[in-house]
Amino acid sequence: MMIINSLSIIFALSNQFINIIIMASKKNWTREEIIVALNLYCKIPFKESRATHPLVKQYAELIGRSPAAMNLKIGNLGRLDPTLRDKGITGLRNGSKLDEIVWNEFIADPNSMAFESERIIAKYKQQDIEISSNIDLTSLPAGKERKAIVRQRVNQGFFRDAVLASYNYQCCISGVSDKSLLEACHISSWRDDINNRTNPHNGLCLNIFFHRAFDNFLFTITPNYIIDISEKLLDTTLDGQFKDYLFGINGNSIQLPERFTPDTNLLTLHFEQYKSINH
Repeated sequence: MMIINSLSIIFALSNQFINIIIMASKKNWTREEIIVALNLYCKIPFKESRATHPLVKQYAELIGRSPAAMNLKIGNLGRLDPTLRDKGITGLRNGSKLDEIVWNEFIADPNSMAFESERIIAKYKQQDIEISSNIDLTSLPAGKERKAIVRQRVNQGFFRDAVLASYNYQCCISGVSDKSLLEACHISSWRDDINNRTNPHNGLCLNIFFHRAFDNFLFTITPNYIIDISEKLLDTTLDGQFKDYLFGINGNSIQLPERFTPDTNLLTLHFEQYKSINH
């Protein structure tokens, strides 16, 4: 009987020792794990981030972390976001130096970091990135052209998710919140501004109408975040109620995002082009 009890004690202590080793090995987050958390930080409205959120649970399981630990890491990254700081939201303190390094890499080169984050997630899922990112493969060519298109579509998907989540899935002009009507609009165009293609600070959450109108310089948003409707759009709007609506919002401020406030330099570029076309 004493032998059995002794073995039980040894077994219990062994399990405790194994758990301590596992916990110790998981104490420090790796660069890849932080990049996954950063990807998630961009995809979930900050106020909705919690351990019970489906994406938090899914991504935490992918990297072998608890949902609570993943949510804490999202909070650690939030402390680095100047938009949150400007609103008095400090996120969680006690993040690591590696958090700062990953965050600064993202700010310096969002195109590369966005794609890397999706590549890492695909690796954890044990899937090709096309499958992991839900990219339609039916019309893709082969070779280098295929890789370039895949990279472009992956980054476009990241940009859309980051921008819409930042605005809490609401058009910053109309307040429309039906996701099927919302689009991530580039302030500085995808075609012309390669460096800012995936930069969430280059994004506006707009409904379909206002996205097309913005792209065609029928209205702009000033560097002070004021809506400026062109005379052309007002003059060619024949429906009286909608014209009244446009007059009503002209000069109003947009609804600013929770994170990734629009870059004033990029807004200035659009505003100057708008003035040259409309004045």
